[in-house]
Amino acid sequence: MEHKKQRVNAEKLAAQALRLTDLVDYQEGAIVSRTLIDKKAGTLTLFAFDKEQGLSEHTAPFDAVVYVIDGEAEVFIADKSLRLKEGEMVIMPANKPHALKAISRFKMLLIMIRS
Repeated sequence: MEHKKQRVNAEKLAAQALRLTDLVDYQEGAIVSRTLIDKKAGTLTLFAFDKEQGLSEHTAPFDAVVYVIDGEAEVFIADKSLRLKEGEMVIMPANKPHALKAISRFKMLLIMIRS
């Protein structure tokens, strides 16, 4: 699995109408991420996962929201498995193990709240 990160100057995106699905592209056999906002209070990051790509189980010290903007994914939180489709979201509580895997190619917005 390859993970490619893209950073963007948030000021270039500010004060305009944007389509989230247009801000990150799929790449074969890879996960692509693009940080939209990175502040002390939290982050806003877009991800594009090719089919069957995923993030292995890990924990984070902060609450996070996964909002699926395209495709379908399986999200694991502690001992629970959820299938999310376009337009659906889940809150991942701080300090709970979680992972995710692309059922089909999918894009998501990750909102992490640090305070």
